Amino acid sequence: MNLDLFSLKARRALITGSSQGIGFALAKGLAAAGAEVVLNGRDEEKLRSAAEALRADGATVHELPFDVTDHAGVREGIDAFEDRVGRIDILVNNAGMQHRAPLEDFPPDAFERLLQTNVSSVFHVGQAVARHMIGRGAGKIINIASVQTALARPGIAPYTATKGAVGNLTKGMATDWARHGLQCNAIAPGYFDTPLNAALVADPAFSAWLEKRTPAGRWGKVEELVGACIFLASDASSFVNGHVLYVDGGITASL
Repeated sequence: MNLDLFSLKARRALITGSSQGIGFALAKGLAAAGAEVVLNGRDEEKLRSAAEALRADGATVHELPFDVTDHAGVREGIDAFEDRVGRIDILVNNAGMQHRAPLEDFPPDAFERLLQTNVSSVFHVGQAVARHMIGRGAGKIINIASVQTALARPGIAPYTATKGAVGNLTKGMATDWARHGLQCNAIAPGYFDTPLNAALVADPAFSAWLEKRTPAGRWGKVEELVGACIFLASDASSFVNGHVLYVDGGITASL
């Protein structure tokens, strides 16, 4: 078997929302596979700290702060980076947020923020990067979906709606852009110990429920998403398009 298929040497990867959590873990993993990484976030201080941590491990890191919900700002930032530094070969649309409340009491402004952060950002950044990738006839786009792309739980109906949209937007990207040489896929994490899930991790009752509900019997570790990301970012997935890859300990496979 030719393991060079999984190498990301001479590739450059932009990961949105990568100053912490899943985004940071994926950036670290892609760097370990040989890629230059471009970190993105709105908080420049957190971004700088994350970049310094990766550089200390020997990674080549760029910082690209912009707000993923600002279409014009995204376009300007991506275009300027491509002109100044060079091509973006891999995009990981990871930026996202959560808001928990009963649906009958869900604040409409929180619903709009979820749509903008979880769905519109995938469109904004995906389109800005794809316009350059299409011209080169190659590129990898990986959107971070969720177990909620397929399943729902009480209190997070709007989040579930946004992640369902990410799954279908991924299929739409593949349908439009595969003919241009792009592979557009999604990773759907199950329940992982991240800052976004801090309240759930701290809840003994929820953790006990999760361990019984998940065939693997535990929370996921963010490092366990890296292999899937490297696969979808590499030549090993050259004929994989429009796929949602669940990394969830089996939770979507069982009742």
